[in-house]
Amino acid sequence: MNGKNTKIYIAGSKGMVGSAIKRRLEHLGYANLICRSSNELNLINQTKVEKFFFQEKPEVVILTAGKVGGILANDTYRAEFIYDNLMIEANVIHASRESAVEKLIFLGSSCIYPKFAAQPIKEEELLAGYLEPTNEPYAIAKIAGIKLCENYYRQYGCNFFSVMPTNLYGAGDNFDLQTSHVISALIRKFHEAKTSDSPKVVLWGTGAARREFLYVDDLAEAVVFLMENVSAEDFYGQGVSQINIGTGEDIEIGKLAELVKKLIGFEGEIEYDTTKPDGTPRKLLDVSRLHQLGWKHTTTLEEGLRKTYEWFLKTHSNARAI
Repeated sequence: MNGKNTKIYIAGSKGMVGSAIKRRLEHLGYANLICRSSNELNLINQTKVEKFFFQEKPEVVILTAGKVGGILANDTYRAEFIYDNLMIEANVIHASRESAVEKLIFLGSSCIYPKFAAQPIKEEELLAGYLEPTNEPYAIAKIAGIKLCENYYRQYGCNFFSVMPTNLYGAGDNFDLQTSHVISALIRKFHEAKTSDSPKVVLWGTGAARREFLYVDDLAEAVVFLMENVSAEDFYGQGVSQINIGTGEDIEIGKLAELVKKLIGFEGEIEYDTTKPDGTPRKLLDVSRLHQLGWKHTTTLEEGLRKTYEWFLKTHSNARAI
């Protein structure tokens, strides 16, 4: 790496994660950043990806690009989730090797772990059991990306490694109820119920499932910290293929819903549609490795929810506080 002048390509810089990483790098003084929208560079097209890499010659690649969504989207667009993500990661990782990229960080997802993994989930749990069926195609694609990085390191010595964020939320999140994740969906549902004087909000499942949530700006800090301080050999030698990024704390979805309800000021009732799936019963990451390396999150869930709702009100023209 060439200090703050390192040429860094952020794949997926327009998304919630990529834009947060871009903000963090700019804040730290990194000025040589390469960003392309999906309209400018189709990462599913191998020829275009290879041409881009050989023209730009990035020194570091942070791969955040991919097709993402919540339970409904994962279960509905199963073929798209596996195909798009497989193609994007394969093209970018292979082109990075062919163009001699010095370091690549691939961002996966905690859904790579088995549905009934021991809690909190250690990195060693990868491939130790069956996946959650609703997001299996997405998880399989992400696992393939992890193994691409690992084996490009083992065969070619590439300094490529993977990080597994827990559930994310924050500025830049997707609030489309058909494709959104849980926090953005809750914020929109409670906001719309409040502004329309609805007597209740209906949520999927029982509310008993437990989830861990990380504010996206904290994730960006963690990724840049790892970029600056960690190499592939630091954890492949420990027998793991990836490193977890999270808070080490989880919450029941029902209690999360109550927090969002209070934040937004909705006074109606919450009703649970138990005909809909909860997904994995619990998903809490063991982040002891990350803590040992020297990084820990700083944004509390309450603070992160407040910042996310403020961003939602500012950026959605039809939203208004009451």
